Amino acid sequence: MADHTLMGGRLHVYKRENSRYWQCSTYLAGKNRRTSTKEESLARAKDFADDWYLELKGKHRAGGIKDGKTFRVAAAQFEREYKALTQGQRHPDHVKGQFARIHNHLLPYFGDMVLSEITPGEVQEYRVFRAQPVEKRKVPSRSSMHKEIVALRQVLKTAHRHGWLPFVPDLSPPYKTSGKITHRAWFSPTEYRQLYEATRRRAKNPTKKNWRWASEQLHDYVLFMANTGLRPDESARLEYRDVAIIKDDATGETILEIEVRGKRGVGYCKSTTGAVHPFIRLRKRNQPQPTDRLFPLTHHTLFNAILTEEGLKFDRDGNRRTAYSLRHTYICLRLMEGADIYQIAKNCRTSVEMIEKHYAVHLKNTLDAAAINVRKPRSKKKRNAPRPKR
Repeated sequence: MADHTLMGGRLHVYKRENSRYWQCSTYLAGKNRRTSTKEESLARAKDFADDWYLELKGKHRAGGIKDGKTFRVAAAQFEREYKALTQGQRHPDHVKGQFARIHNHLLPYFGDMVLSEITPGEVQEYRVFRAQPVEKRKVPSRSSMHKEIVALRQVLKTAHRHGWLPFVPDLSPPYKTSGKITHRAWFSPTEYRQLYEATRRRAKNPTKKNWRWASEQLHDYVLFMANTGLRPDESARLEYRDVAIIKDDATGETILEIEVRGKRGVGYCKSTTGAVHPFIRLRKRNQPQPTDRLFPLTHHTLFNAILTEEGLKFDRDGNRRTAYSLRHTYICLRLMEGADIYQIAKNCRTSVEMIEKHYAVHLKNTLDAAAINVRKPRSKKKRNAPRPKR
């Protein structure tokens, strides 16, 4: 390969064996830069290379070319670390979702930017860009946009740890910082009764004979979930050896004691008495081994069909009900019965803050009228004072 040096060795003009055009290259601002001169003549190629190099130098002096690593490099480093260091700590679907957000949305926009160019203003421009409706691209929801910014922040933190970025910029949204707090979709006591009576009817009279087992499983699933408060992913991992029927010393009631494995690791749950008979029916029906799953299938299709038939798929605010709504129902019903919010949080492996934010705000039973409608006692002087004439 023919090679000629210019500018004291800082600029190279060369020709590849399979090309008729001369190329030029230089190392500037921490990066190799090259381009084709589109010239077959060496003299004209050198003139082009001189002009190209001087233009790059001028841009660099004016701040038009930034030094340092690009976002693409930091994203690759983050993926390598995140996959290795979260092994067993994060669900594979969560890790896959983070990588998908980076590749599908962040890299096309920030990929070739130097890390120092990613300022709060640039991130705001990204929010505006994503909010623009474009053909074949859906405008992301507030939650989806938040997850993308979280992924962006994690990449920038990786760059900061490696010394590629002096500090992580402020990525908080300047507007709508406190979004509307909405309650989670749940079943009121009347709606819950309507649901389990519908699943009971379906279990007794399935639409097809070979659907009897699935219908019976779904009925027990609804009762089990609404009386334990488990998350759907926790119930999917639940094995028969994780559940024990015990007599509770404090209440004298027969309940289930459950060893739960889920997003928070291993925890424990004590059910209400309403979960005992569904569990006994599950054991009798399936004749399981200790390591068998309680609910090997999710029955999404049948559950959604019953919700639709009963008009329960959406609540009055338009929130979609899913299997997760059974957990929300458990929490709301316990609060309505006056259960201690801290104990409910421990039993559901969540925080008091989450319960207060998403559940307690819309339950009238959590408001104490005696504590709200307090009146200061009037003094004797004020009571005996003559009223002004009107």
